[in-house]
Amino acid sequence: MNLRLFLLLLFLTCIQIIQAQKNYSIKGIVKEAASGEPIPYATVVIWNTTQGTATDSTGNFEITGIAPGSYRLQASFIGYKPTVTAEFRVANKDIFFPVELETASESLQEVSIVASPFRKTAESPLGLRVIGFKEIEKSAGGNRDISRVVQSFPGVASTAAFRNDLMVRGGGPSENRFFLDGVEIPNINHFSTQGASGGPVGIINPDFIREVNFYSAAFPAARGNALSSVLDFKLQDGNKEKFSLRGVVGASDVGLSANGPIGDKTTYQVSIRRSYLQFLFDMIGLPFLPTFTDAQFKIKHAFNKKNELTVIGLGAIDDMKLNTGKDDLSEKNQYILAYLPVVKQKTYTLGAVYKHFSGRNIHSLIVSRSQMNNKNIKYQDNDESTPENLMLDYRSDEIENKFRSENIFRLPYIQLQAGGNIDYSEYTNTTFQKLYTTIPRELHYQTDLGIWKWGLYATAIYESNNERFTASLGVRADANGYSSEMNNLLDQLSPRLSLSYRLFGDIYLNANAGRYYELPPYTVLGFKDNQGNYVNKDNRLSYIRSDQAGIGLEYRPSSYLKFTAEGFYKKYDHYPMSLTDSIPLASKGTDYGVLGNEAVNSTATGRAYGMELMGRWYNYKGLTFIASYTYVRSEFKDGRGSDQYIPSAWDNRHLFTFSGTYALPRNWDIGTKLRIVGGAPYTPYDVEKSSFVDAWDASGNLYYDYSRFNSERLKPFTQLDIRIDKTFYLKKFMIGAYIDLQNVLNSKYKEQDVYIKTGKILNPDAPREQQRYELKPVERRTGTLLPSIGLMIEL
Repeated sequence: MNLRLFLLLLFLTCIQIIQAQKNYSIKGIVKEAASGEPIPYATVVIWNTTQGTATDSTGNFEITGIAPGSYRLQASFIGYKPTVTAEFRVANKDIFFPVELETASESLQEVSIVASPFRKTAESPLGLRVIGFKEIEKSAGGNRDISRVVQSFPGVASTAAFRNDLMVRGGGPSENRFFLDGVEIPNINHFSTQGASGGPVGIINPDFIREVNFYSAAFPAARGNALSSVLDFKLQDGNKEKFSLRGVVGASDVGLSANGPIGDKTTYQVSIRRSYLQFLFDMIGLPFLPTFTDAQFKIKHAFNKKNELTVIGLGAIDDMKLNTGKDDLSEKNQYILAYLPVVKQKTYTLGAVYKHFSGRNIHSLIVSRSQMNNKNIKYQDNDESTPENLMLDYRSDEIENKFRSENIFRLPYIQLQAGGNIDYSEYTNTTFQKLYTTIPRELHYQTDLGIWKWGLYATAIYESNNERFTASLGVRADANGYSSEMNNLLDQLSPRLSLSYRLFGDIYLNANAGRYYELPPYTVLGFKDNQGNYVNKDNRLSYIRSDQAGIGLEYRPSSYLKFTAEGFYKKYDHYPMSLTDSIPLASKGTDYGVLGNEAVNSTATGRAYGMELMGRWYNYKGLTFIASYTYVRSEFKDGRGSDQYIPSAWDNRHLFTFSGTYALPRNWDIGTKLRIVGGAPYTPYDVEKSSFVDAWDASGNLYYDYSRFNSERLKPFTQLDIRIDKTFYLKKFMIGAYIDLQNVLNSKYKEQDVYIKTGKILNPDAPREQQRYELKPVERRTGTLLPSIGLMIEL
């Protein structure tokens, strides 16, 4: 590592000597958002500066003399709402950046409002955070992974492991939904936990991202099937001006991307990445070696100013091997290798979005197809020499075909949104698994399930003069053909109301209340017993329901600074309850493998509540930071007949995060992130049950004592990350380099001690069902200083 660092610094020093910099132009067009019509003579300036210009008679503009760097544009015109665009980069060529303006609620005589990059909508006045590409790219410890960046925001808990699971406002990792330019993406992570959402690293190439709308509450009615969060990714368009090529050597992967024009009406961008994560994990002594490849593309074609088509694609191939070749395996790694399966996944999404601009209205049609193929295989002691050693052979496919219509109608003071969807999903599964409850048994079944799903939504939005008061009333209804419990739209009626009022000056009071539904994972829907019966259909499985309410204050003393205080309450009903261990699936889903492949019923009830405080300073005088504190409680009722509330696995209680970057002279940036996460509850192991030979041989793992579910609590963990970036803008290309130091304090996180088998049977003369392994306790402490370097070259 020292040699690599020395060579990098030597290379950067040489580059510094020959560094040269020239200026470029920002070109674009200002259009009306609804009609697509160009707006002549609008004012366009670089945000937080006086440098700018006005559009010509065709709505086009050009700002010259722009030094390389990151920028936002501010645009305004009489009768329209001033807007600040997403952040974008000027590197080594002119760029084209379109700007859209929405009509104001009244005919303004003059535009004196200073627009802000902090945006909220009438539909989501609470819980909406807009994340720019620079925050993703420069975030310390973020590894250019949006899920890790989101962990810096209030209400989001994180684990101390090498994973990016999102637990938002006390909800589980299966309660999040993702959209990419309007196309729903079921899976955004490599080696994801099927039935949940997390993994070790994201699939989406951060070079494609323009900005991300992160909703932790008040979800738009157009975005269904979410209980905890929605991540709505907005992708960049390819540059209309010139071809560009970008190469990246990151902390875990090497990638190549290209973008540019195809004729006058079409742009494209495409990328491919290949990991070297397996070398990094081998170097730091982890027991599994993941390898992944992913590819992504976007093509956008404008037929004319009224019609456009966007086609996107995203795919990944994952292969995780076990690191069994080392002679000096630590006892902690021996424990992990005993139960961790070999994981192979393939996933893709193809989608198309057609938009028609009609006067003051926008009509969109979205079609997509997604597939996730998942294989988990495990042999006892990782010995594949005999078939009798097979403990798990799990193979499944999830295929979703989606069609959705979205329509926006703008009237004076009122905006109407309406649409619907119809989907057809296929779920196949072939499972062989050894199990142990009180006696050993085997589970083997095959599933071939087809499900039609449909939904409708409508929203009415009102904005008063000067937007002093806004209100949004929406309703959504979803149903499917899985069973009579879920095929009536009225049974899943989901009303929601949002209000915002400017009390005085720049202080706003915001509130939201709504009911939300989520379909249980396909793993739950398609589970069968050995006789071929759909167990959970017979158990009257239903949609998960969550009633949510929130209220908050927002203060914006300037265009670059915002303070918020929000309180929230979430009530859960009809959550799947495991019939094997009597705990809700809400407390599972942050381990490699599968969530929900078991018998459940819809009887779990719970709640989550708390408050969030946040201060956010955005890109003024080179400084960007977020400081947030969250108090959260997450609880579910005891599944053994008691009305007592028991902490869920995400009941961290206290979350504090500070994440910031500072731009130094000569294109240096320094960033830091400090996380303090309250200790999570845990369930002690049932060592006596685990020591039975039949029990251990069935899973290779310890069994929990669910009679003491989450009765103990870990200590809080703290992690400090630091990142240093340097960018060189040369005549023909741009070079960026960074050093990222994760856990610079080398903090150790004490987890529950585990046990490994020594191989010795304590009572070999006893009957098989009474024989016990000798188990040896192993202390578990995670956390290590992890340095990484990266290099980016753009031509």
